[in-house]
Amino acid sequence: MGVLPVDKPAGPTSHDVVDAARVALGERRIGHTGTLDPFASGLLLLCVGPATRLAEYITGLPKTYRATARLGTATDTLDVDGKVTGTSEEWRSLDPGAVREAFEAHVGEREQRPPAFSAKKVGGERLYEKARRGEEVEAAPVRVTIHALSVDDVRLPDVDFTLTCSSGTYVRAVARDVGEALGVGAHLTALRRTAIGPHTVEGAPTVDELADAERARGALMTPLDALAHLPRVELDEDAAHDIAYGRVVAVAADEAPLVALARRGELLAVAEVEAGLARPRKVLRAV
Repeated sequence: MGVLPVDKPAGPTSHDVVDAARVALGERRIGHTGTLDPFASGLLLLCVGPATRLAEYITGLPKTYRATARLGTATDTLDVDGKVTGTSEEWRSLDPGAVREAFEAHVGEREQRPPAFSAKKVGGERLYEKARRGEEVEAAPVRVTIHALSVDDVRLPDVDFTLTCSSGTYVRAVARDVGEALGVGAHLTALRRTAIGPHTVEGAPTVDELADAERARGALMTPLDALAHLPRVELDEDAAHDIAYGRVVAVAADEAPLVALARRGELLAVAEVEAGLARPRKVLRAV
């Protein structure tokens, strides 16, 4: 049981990576904590075995990406794999400083229109299924947060940038919105996820390396390490026993929406703490 970080290459789907991990680990119960588009690369966190129960505590973590947007060309998918829907040569007259400002203006909380080619559902059907049939349907804007965005290089028409955003944010849509703001259109030509919360892509095995079962097993994070973003509370033996049976226990911890309850370095449960009492929301193991 654990959480497997994988460095996905551009090309395969996230489900292809899950299938490769199932073969490598001999485990059918594997779930991802947020997909990457086929053209994107970078970090996937796969919950393995009983650790699939932890997915809900990882999925919502902020994500960090490095991306390249190409100004002057819009596509229907908002990325390099799509059909060109518009072009403009006006990018040639853009001031690099104005381009930087247009990107950096996206920092903060805002409404974002999901791409037409996305997994968002409208009327019980995913948008990309409607888009492939030629239907023009827009999902309602969603509230997203871009915590940080820096422009790394402007070499028009291409712009390299790095951003950290809330779960559910479409980086493709950021490129689209900047292109629209500048009046030239834009799409992504590259996208790489470098971090999910405190977990980074450095050292994660590639899909090819998953063929080495020992390498795959060695890369597994323990459930406790996977929840490193939660405050950790170490329990004594009596409290650990009570938590294993779903009982509320007294803890020396500040109030927190969620904490990781541990005993001798192993995750026992995820709990809420209020008024010095830990109330288990999900018990992972007995003692």
